[in-house]
Amino acid sequence: MDVFQMNQIVTLVLLVVGLVGGSHGQTCPNQLENLNVCAPFVVPGSTNLIPSSDCCVALEAVDHACLCNTIRVASSLPTQCNLPLSCGN
Repeated sequence: MDVFQMNQIVTLVLLVVGLVGGSHGQTCPNQLENLNVCAPFVVPGSTNLIPSSDCCVALEAVDHACLCNTIRVASSLPTQCNLPLSCGN
């Protein structure tokens, strides 16, 4: 899977999670979509160990409640979908 495909997957996951959260208006999904620039950092197997300044700026622009809700929802998805998932440190 190439970086472009992973970028699309990351975008889809972020948008779905943002929409599931739903209580933060229409700006949360838009803010999460801007995190596409962080895809090279979060893709498994990436050699990028430090996020780019563009990624950091995009992350800083996401509303705190939007980001926290997105992380909370994303972390609960495997359980809600009955998918056994055990992540290492």
